[in-house]
Amino acid sequence: MPSRKSVQNTHISEKLRELHGALIEIVSVMNRPQRDEQMVREAGISLDRALFPLLVTVERLGPIGVVELADRAGRDYTTVSRQVAKLESLGLVERRGGAADRRVREAVISPKGKAMTDRIDVARERIGRAIFERWDEHDFNELVRLMRKFAEDISGDTGDSPSAPHDERE
Repeated sequence: MPSRKSVQNTHISEKLRELHGALIEIVSVMNRPQRDEQMVREAGISLDRALFPLLVTVERLGPIGVVELADRAGRDYTTVSRQVAKLESLGLVERRGGAADRRVREAVISPKGKAMTDRIDVARERIGRAIFERWDEHDFNELVRLMRKFAEDISGDTGDSPSAPHDERE
């Protein structure tokens, strides 16, 4: 007779595969250029689609260095550096020396950039309300709670497990 542990492990394996599939679907939808274009249009702003996620990330996580920003965006450092320079030339971000290391240039949202991300937030809420209008409050609250928990746990993953590939940058 199979042990209870094997059944649980099989169940977890199946659910992890299902979770991974759902995450791929969510990330794929969120990475579509049309989604950013829709958000920009819905917010009533004029901003190059490639700059949009960088502006939002600077507002949410800034001050942030270009290397970290590039890493989070999954883009090349030199590309992101040029894009941050463009955001700076538009008056949407400012660059300054880092608090911990003055040699590191960090991007921080400017008042004009904050006004733009505020408009994006209003558009995001309108779109989000339409997506969740048929959800009951409990399910929505549980989704938010569990996604926050998942985000915290996955962010804490240092990749130090024996099966994790070694990162040459360390």
